[in-house]
Amino acid sequence: MQLVQATRDALLKPLSTVAGIVERRNTLPILANILLRKEGANVAFIATDLEVQITTHAQFGIGDDNESTTVAARKLLDILRALPDTGDIKLGLASAKLSVQAGKSRFALQTMGAAEFPTLAQPEQWDVSFSLPQKTLKHLFNMVHFAMAQQDIRYYLNGLLFVFEPGFVRAVATDGHRLAHSGTAVEGISSRHDVIVPRKTVLEMQRLLSETDDEVSIDVAAGQIRFRFGDVELVSKLVEGKFPDFTRVIPNNYTRHFSINREALQGSLQRAAILTTDKLKGVRLQLSDNQLRISSTNAEQEEALEELDIDYAHEPLDVGFNVSYLLDVLANVKTDAITWSVQPDVNASALITSPDDDQFKYVVMPMRI
Repeated sequence: MQLVQATRDALLKPLSTVAGIVERRNTLPILANILLRKEGANVAFIATDLEVQITTHAQFGIGDDNESTTVAARKLLDILRALPDTGDIKLGLASAKLSVQAGKSRFALQTMGAAEFPTLAQPEQWDVSFSLPQKTLKHLFNMVHFAMAQQDIRYYLNGLLFVFEPGFVRAVATDGHRLAHSGTAVEGISSRHDVIVPRKTVLEMQRLLSETDDEVSIDVAAGQIRFRFGDVELVSKLVEGKFPDFTRVIPNNYTRHFSINREALQGSLQRAAILTTDKLKGVRLQLSDNQLRISSTNAEQEEALEELDIDYAHEPLDVGFNVSYLLDVLANVKTDAITWSVQPDVNASALITSPDDDQFKYVVMPMRI
Protein backbone atom coordinates (compact mmCIF):
# COMPACT_ATOMS: atom_id res chain seq x y z
CA MET A 1 0.00 0.00 0.00
CA GLN A 2 1.33 3.40 -0.96
CA LEU A 3 1.27 5.94 1.89
CA VAL A 4 3.15 9.03 0.82
CA GLN A 5 4.68 10.63 -2.24
CA ALA A 6 6.69 13.84 -1.94
CA THR A 7 10.05 15.45 -2.62
CA ARG A 8 12.93 14.73 -0.27
CA ASP A 9 12.85 18.20 1.30
CA ALA A 10 9.07 18.09 1.75
CA LEU A 11 9.45 14.81 3.69
CA LEU A 12 12.45 15.98 5.67
CA LYS A 13 10.69 19.04 7.05
CA PRO A 14 8.04 17.29 9.22
CA LEU A 15 10.40 14.46 10.10
CA SER A 16 13.10 16.86 11.31
CA THR A 17 10.50 18.79 13.29
CA VAL A 18 9.40 15.82 15.39
CA ALA A 19 12.55 13.70 15.50
CA GLY A 20 14.41 16.15 17.74
CA ILE A 21 12.89 14.67 20.90
CA VAL A 22 13.61 11.04 19.99
CA GLU A 23 16.28 9.76 22.37
CA ARG A 24 19.05 7.53 21.03
CA ARG A 25 18.67 5.18 24.00
CA ASN A 26 15.22 4.15 25.16
CA THR A 27 13.79 1.79 27.75
CA LEU A 28 10.88 1.14 25.37
CA PRO A 29 11.99 0.23 21.81
CA ILE A 30 8.94 1.92 20.27
CA LEU A 31 10.07 5.30 21.63
CA ALA A 32 12.84 5.22 19.01
CA ASN A 33 10.06 5.26 16.39
CA ILE A 34 7.84 7.96 14.99
CA LEU A 35 4.16 7.40 14.34
CA LEU A 36 2.95 7.99 10.77
CA ARG A 37 -0.82 8.44 10.73
CA LYS A 38 -2.35 8.84 7.27
CA GLU A 39 -5.95 10.02 6.86
CA GLY A 40 -6.48 10.57 3.17
CA ALA A 41 -4.11 13.29 1.98
CA ASN A 42 -3.33 14.41 5.53
CA VAL A 43 -0.31 12.74 7.12
CA ALA A 44 0.52 13.27 10.80
CA PHE A 45 4.05 12.71 12.10
CA ILE A 46 4.20 12.12 15.87
CA ALA A 47 7.17 11.58 18.22
CA THR A 48 7.24 11.23 22.00
CA ASP A 49 9.56 10.44 24.91
CA LEU A 50 6.60 10.02 27.32
CA GLU A 51 7.26 13.52 28.70
CA VAL A 52 7.07 15.57 25.50
CA GLN A 53 5.08 14.88 22.34
CA ILE A 54 5.41 16.71 19.02
CA THR A 55 2.91 16.41 16.17
CA THR A 56 3.10 17.99 12.73
CA HIS A 57 1.03 17.56 9.57
CA ALA A 58 1.66 17.54 5.84
CA GLN A 59 -0.62 17.13 2.81
CA PHE A 60 1.07 14.48 0.70
CA GLY A 61 -0.80 11.27 1.46
CA ILE A 62 -1.74 9.01 -1.48
CA GLY A 63 -5.35 7.85 -1.82
CA ASP A 64 -8.37 8.30 0.43
CA ASP A 65 -7.75 5.42 2.84
CA ASN A 66 -6.50 5.63 6.44
CA GLU A 67 -3.38 3.84 7.66
CA SER A 68 -0.98 4.10 10.60
CA THR A 69 2.41 2.61 11.41
CA THR A 70 5.62 3.40 13.31
CA VAL A 71 9.18 3.30 12.03
CA ALA A 72 12.66 4.06 13.43
CA ALA A 73 13.02 7.84 13.32
CA ARG A 74 16.80 8.04 12.97
CA LYS A 75 17.04 5.42 10.22
CA LEU A 76 14.34 7.04 8.12
CA LEU A 77 15.84 10.49 8.65
CA ASP A 78 19.36 9.30 7.76
CA ILE A 79 18.11 7.57 4.60
CA LEU A 80 16.22 10.64 3.40
CA ARG A 81 19.18 12.91 4.07
CA ALA A 82 21.49 10.59 2.12
CA LEU A 83 19.22 10.42 -0.94
CA PRO A 84 19.76 12.88 -3.82
CA ASP A 85 17.19 15.66 -4.15
CA THR A 86 15.89 14.49 -7.52
CA GLY A 87 12.35 13.34 -8.16
CA ASP A 88 9.74 12.19 -5.67
CA ILE A 89 10.20 9.71 -2.86
CA LYS A 90 7.50 7.12 -2.18
CA LEU A 91 6.77 5.54 1.19
CA GLY A 92 4.71 2.36 1.22
CA LEU A 93 3.62 -0.28 3.72
CA ALA A 94 3.65 -4.01 3.06
CA SER A 95 4.29 -7.13 5.18
CA ALA A 96 4.97 -5.03 8.32
CA LYS A 97 7.76 -3.13 6.56
CA LEU A 98 7.98 0.47 5.37
CA SER A 99 9.38 0.75 1.87
CA VAL A 100 11.30 3.81 0.74
CA GLN A 101 11.66 4.25 -3.03
CA ALA A 102 13.63 7.01 -4.74
CA GLY A 103 14.82 6.59 -8.30
CA LYS A 104 16.73 3.30 -8.33
CA SER A 105 17.20 3.22 -4.53
CA ARG A 106 15.07 0.86 -2.43
CA PHE A 107 14.91 0.40 1.34
CA ALA A 108 12.72 -1.79 3.55
CA LEU A 109 12.48 -0.75 7.23
CA GLN A 110 11.00 -2.80 10.06
CA THR A 111 7.85 -1.31 11.58
CA MET A 112 5.97 -1.68 14.86
CA GLY A 113 2.20 -1.48 15.25
CA ALA A 114 0.67 1.97 15.67
CA ALA A 115 -1.52 0.65 18.49
CA GLU A 116 1.60 0.17 20.63
CA PHE A 117 2.66 3.83 20.28
CA PRO A 118 2.14 5.68 23.62
CA THR A 119 0.55 9.05 22.80
CA LEU A 120 -0.02 11.56 25.62
CA ALA A 121 -3.61 11.91 26.78
CA GLN A 122 -4.74 15.55 26.72
CA PRO A 123 -7.25 17.13 29.10
CA GLU A 124 -10.76 18.01 27.96
CA GLN A 125 -10.45 21.51 29.39
CA TRP A 126 -7.52 23.90 29.74
CA ASP A 127 -7.17 26.29 32.71
CA VAL A 128 -5.21 29.00 30.85
CA SER A 129 -5.32 29.82 27.14
CA PHE A 130 -3.65 32.77 25.39
CA SER A 131 -1.43 33.51 22.43
CA LEU A 132 1.84 35.30 21.70
CA PRO A 133 3.82 36.07 18.54
CA GLN A 134 6.44 33.39 17.90
CA LYS A 135 9.31 35.87 18.11
CA THR A 136 8.07 37.15 21.50
CA LEU A 137 7.94 33.67 23.01
CA LYS A 138 11.30 32.79 21.47
CA HIS A 139 12.76 35.98 22.99
CA LEU A 140 11.40 35.04 26.43
CA PHE A 141 13.03 31.62 26.22
CA ASN A 142 16.29 33.01 24.83
CA MET A 143 16.65 35.50 27.68
CA VAL A 144 16.42 32.94 30.49
CA HIS A 145 17.10 29.40 29.21
CA PHE A 146 20.85 29.50 29.95
CA ALA A 147 20.19 29.84 33.70
CA MET A 148 18.26 26.55 33.92
CA ALA A 149 19.92 23.80 35.96
CA GLN A 150 21.10 20.58 34.33
CA GLN A 151 20.42 17.28 36.13
CA ASP A 152 20.17 19.01 39.51
CA ILE A 153 18.93 16.87 42.40
CA ARG A 154 16.47 19.74 42.97
CA TYR A 155 14.44 18.58 39.98
CA TYR A 156 12.24 21.70 39.97
CA LEU A 157 15.30 23.75 38.91
CA ASN A 158 15.73 21.63 35.75
CA GLY A 159 13.23 23.76 33.89
CA LEU A 160 11.76 27.19 33.44
CA LEU A 161 9.16 28.86 35.61
CA PHE A 162 6.25 30.32 33.65
CA VAL A 163 4.20 32.83 35.63
CA PHE A 164 0.86 33.75 34.04
CA GLU A 165 -0.76 36.88 35.49
CA PRO A 166 -3.63 39.08 34.26
CA GLY A 167 -2.03 41.13 31.48
CA PHE A 168 1.45 39.65 31.87
CA VAL A 169 3.59 36.52 31.47
CA ARG A 170 7.02 35.98 33.07
CA ALA A 171 9.79 33.47 32.41
CA VAL A 172 12.30 32.72 35.18
CA ALA A 173 15.18 30.23 35.40
CA THR A 174 17.79 29.54 38.08
CA ASP A 175 20.36 26.89 38.97
CA GLY A 176 20.92 28.25 42.48
CA HIS A 177 24.02 30.28 41.47
CA ARG A 178 22.39 32.70 39.02
CA LEU A 179 18.86 33.69 38.04
CA ALA A 180 17.41 35.13 34.83
CA HIS A 181 14.04 36.88 34.55
CA SER A 182 12.14 38.21 31.55
CA GLY A 183 8.53 39.11 30.85
CA THR A 184 6.06 40.55 28.37
CA ALA A 185 2.57 42.00 28.33
CA VAL A 186 -0.18 39.66 27.11
CA GLU A 187 -3.96 39.59 26.83
CA GLY A 188 -6.32 36.77 27.68
CA ILE A 189 -5.14 35.72 31.17
CA SER A 190 -7.69 36.17 33.96
CA SER A 191 -5.94 34.68 37.01
CA ARG A 192 -2.44 33.80 38.19
CA HIS A 193 -0.90 30.39 37.47
CA ASP A 194 2.68 29.21 38.02
CA VAL A 195 4.02 26.22 36.09
CA ILE A 196 7.48 24.72 35.57
CA VAL A 197 8.25 23.72 31.98
CA PRO A 198 10.92 20.98 31.61
CA ARG A 199 14.34 21.91 30.27
CA LYS A 200 13.98 19.63 27.23
CA THR A 201 10.69 21.26 26.26
CA VAL A 202 12.21 24.75 26.46
CA LEU A 203 15.20 23.80 24.29
CA GLU A 204 12.93 22.08 21.76
CA MET A 205 10.66 25.12 21.53
CA GLN A 206 13.68 27.35 20.93
CA ARG A 207 14.62 25.10 18.02
CA LEU A 208 11.12 25.10 16.52
CA LEU A 209 10.07 28.73 16.96
CA SER A 210 10.89 31.29 14.28
CA GLU A 211 11.41 35.06 14.32
CA THR A 212 7.96 35.86 12.97
CA ASP A 213 4.77 37.55 14.14
CA ASP A 214 2.81 34.32 13.57
CA GLU A 215 0.91 33.40 16.72
CA VAL A 216 1.65 30.61 19.19
CA SER A 217 -1.36 29.33 21.12
CA ILE A 218 -0.44 28.34 24.67
CA ASP A 219 -2.78 26.20 26.79
CA VAL A 220 -2.14 25.08 30.37
CA ALA A 221 -3.93 22.46 32.46
CA ALA A 222 -3.04 20.43 35.54
CA GLY A 223 0.31 18.79 34.82
CA GLN A 224 0.43 19.72 31.13
CA ILE A 225 1.19 22.56 28.70
CA ARG A 226 0.48 22.73 24.97
CA PHE A 227 2.03 24.96 22.29
CA ARG A 228 0.42 25.17 18.83
CA PHE A 229 1.90 27.14 15.92
CA GLY A 230 1.86 26.61 12.17
CA ASP A 231 1.56 22.86 11.55
CA VAL A 232 3.20 22.01 14.87
CA GLU A 233 1.67 20.95 18.17
CA LEU A 234 3.94 20.32 21.15
CA VAL A 235 2.45 18.87 24.33
CA SER A 236 4.60 18.55 27.45
CA LYS A 237 4.19 17.32 30.96
CA LEU A 238 5.03 19.92 33.62
CA VAL A 239 7.57 19.57 36.43
CA GLU A 240 6.00 19.17 39.84
CA GLY A 241 7.53 21.03 42.76
CA LYS A 242 7.85 24.45 44.37
CA PHE A 243 10.04 26.91 42.47
CA PRO A 244 12.08 29.35 44.62
CA ASP A 245 10.54 32.81 45.23
CA PHE A 246 12.37 34.73 42.53
CA THR A 247 11.10 38.10 43.79
CA ARG A 248 13.28 37.72 46.90
CA VAL A 249 16.38 37.03 44.80
CA ILE A 250 16.19 40.02 42.45
CA PRO A 251 17.66 43.07 44.26
CA ASN A 252 15.86 46.39 44.00
CA ASN A 253 17.98 48.58 46.27
CA TYR A 254 21.30 48.73 44.42
CA THR A 255 22.64 52.27 44.12
CA ARG A 256 25.93 51.67 42.29
CA HIS A 257 25.58 51.18 38.56
CA PHE A 258 27.79 51.42 35.53
CA SER A 259 27.18 50.90 31.84
CA ILE A 260 29.62 48.89 29.75
CA ASN A 261 29.89 47.87 26.11
CA ARG A 262 28.68 44.29 25.84
CA GLU A 263 31.08 43.14 23.13
CA ALA A 264 34.11 44.72 24.81
CA LEU A 265 33.27 43.03 28.12
CA GLN A 266 32.55 39.75 26.38
CA GLY A 267 35.91 39.83 24.59
CA SER A 268 37.82 40.60 27.79
CA LEU A 269 36.09 37.81 29.70
CA GLN A 270 36.66 35.30 26.89
CA ARG A 271 40.38 36.07 26.90
CA ALA A 272 40.61 35.92 30.69
CA ALA A 273 38.74 32.61 30.68
CA ILE A 274 41.55 30.97 28.67
CA LEU A 275 43.77 30.89 31.75
CA THR A 276 41.14 29.65 34.21
CA THR A 277 41.10 26.01 35.28
CA ASP A 278 38.36 23.65 34.11
CA LYS A 279 37.01 23.07 37.59
CA LEU A 280 37.36 26.61 38.91
CA LYS A 281 36.20 28.99 36.19
CA GLY A 282 36.81 32.02 38.39
CA VAL A 283 37.72 35.52 37.25
CA ARG A 284 38.43 38.48 39.49
CA LEU A 285 36.75 41.83 38.86
CA GLN A 286 38.22 44.95 40.45
CA LEU A 287 36.24 48.19 40.25
CA SER A 288 37.94 51.52 41.01
CA ASP A 289 38.30 55.04 39.61
CA ASN A 290 36.44 54.58 36.33
CA GLN A 291 38.19 51.35 35.56
CA LEU A 292 37.29 47.65 35.50
CA ARG A 293 40.19 45.22 35.84
CA ILE A 294 39.51 41.60 34.94
CA SER A 295 42.11 39.02 35.93
CA SER A 296 42.52 35.26 36.14
CA THR A 297 45.21 32.86 37.27
CA ASN A 298 45.70 29.10 37.22
CA ALA A 299 47.71 26.36 38.94
CA GLU A 300 50.68 27.00 36.63
CA GLN A 301 50.96 30.55 38.02
CA GLU A 302 49.94 32.00 34.66
CA GLU A 303 47.96 35.22 34.66
CA ALA A 304 45.64 37.17 32.39
CA LEU A 305 44.80 40.84 32.91
CA GLU A 306 42.28 42.97 31.02
CA GLU A 307 41.38 46.62 31.67
CA LEU A 308 38.24 48.45 30.56
CA ASP A 309 37.25 52.08 31.04
CA ILE A 310 33.88 52.56 32.77
CA ASP A 311 31.95 55.34 34.48
CA TYR A 312 32.45 54.26 38.13
CA ALA A 313 33.15 56.82 40.83
CA HIS A 314 32.44 54.79 43.96
CA GLU A 315 34.76 53.14 46.46
CA PRO A 316 36.78 50.19 45.11
CA LEU A 317 35.26 46.71 44.95
CA ASP A 318 37.14 43.43 44.48
CA VAL A 319 34.91 40.43 43.72
CA GLY A 320 35.10 37.06 41.95
CA PHE A 321 32.65 35.40 39.56
CA ASN A 322 32.30 32.21 37.57
CA VAL A 323 33.24 33.45 34.10
CA SER A 324 30.88 30.98 32.41
CA TYR A 325 27.88 32.59 34.12
CA LEU A 326 28.92 36.00 32.81
CA LEU A 327 29.65 34.79 29.28
CA ASP A 328 26.28 33.01 29.13
CA VAL A 329 24.32 36.20 29.67
CA LEU A 330 26.50 38.27 27.32
CA ALA A 331 25.97 35.72 24.53
CA ASN A 332 22.19 36.01 24.82
CA VAL A 333 21.62 39.71 25.52
CA LYS A 334 22.07 41.28 22.09
CA THR A 335 22.18 44.95 23.14
CA ASP A 336 25.16 47.24 22.54
CA ALA A 337 25.58 47.94 26.25
CA ILE A 338 24.51 46.39 29.54
CA THR A 339 24.01 47.96 32.96
CA TRP A 340 25.87 46.38 35.86
CA SER A 341 24.75 47.07 39.45
CA VAL A 342 26.69 46.22 42.61
CA GLN A 343 26.73 46.67 46.36
CA PRO A 344 29.87 47.56 48.41
CA ASP A 345 29.91 43.98 49.68
CA VAL A 346 31.97 41.17 48.15
CA ASN A 347 29.28 38.67 49.20
CA ALA A 348 26.46 40.55 47.45
CA SER A 349 25.17 39.42 44.07
CA ALA A 350 25.62 41.43 40.88
CA LEU A 351 22.62 42.55 38.86
CA ILE A 352 22.92 42.77 35.08
CA THR A 353 20.14 44.51 33.15
CA SER A 354 19.52 45.76 29.62
CA PRO A 355 18.66 49.38 28.80
CA ASP A 356 16.52 48.10 25.90
CA ASP A 357 14.44 45.65 27.94
CA ASP A 358 13.20 46.75 31.35
CA GLN A 359 11.90 43.25 32.14
CA PHE A 360 15.23 41.49 31.76
CA LYS A 361 17.15 40.95 35.01
CA TYR A 362 20.10 38.64 35.58
CA VAL A 363 21.37 38.02 39.10
CA VAL A 364 24.67 36.23 39.59
CA MET A 365 26.21 35.24 42.91
CA PRO A 366 29.90 35.93 43.57
CA MET A 367 32.49 33.23 44.23
CA ARG A 368 35.61 33.13 46.36
CA ILE A 369 38.86 33.16 44.41
